[in-house]
Amino acid sequence: MSVVKINVLTVPAEQRETLEKRFASRAHAVENSDGFEWFELLRPVEGTDTYLVYTRWRDEASFQAWMEGPMKAAHQGQGAGGQGGGAQGGGEGGERPRPAASGSTLWSFEVVQQAGPKE
Repeated sequence: MSVVKINVLTVPAEQRETLEKRFASRAHAVENSDGFEWFELLRPVEGTDTYLVYTRWRDEASFQAWMEGPMKAAHQGQGAGGQGGGAQGGGEGGERPRPAASGSTLWSFEVVQQAGPKE
C-alpha cells in the first residue's frame, strides 16, 4: 500500500498569503514524479497557525527519490519545488526570500486501509 507524508508547517498569520502563493506557483511541480499519487495543501480554519501539506506516494523509495531530486533542487533555487518547496520559493535576482513557515515537522504513515465513494 501507499505511504503518506504530511509536512506540518507553522505559518504566522502575516505569512499565510505568501505560503499559499508559493504553493500555487508550483501547483504541478510534483505531479510528474515517479510514484507520486496525491497532494493537498490544507489551510487551518480553527484558530491555529498550522498548515498541513499532504502527499501520498507509491512507496518510500519514490518519496525519497523526489526529496533528493526535484524537491532538493527547488529548495536550492534550481527548480520548481513541490511539497516542502512551497514554504520558501524562489527570489528575484537570485536572492532567496525568507521562509513563509517558522517551523516544519514531517509525519510519515503507511496506508493500512482506504475507501472511496461507491461508483
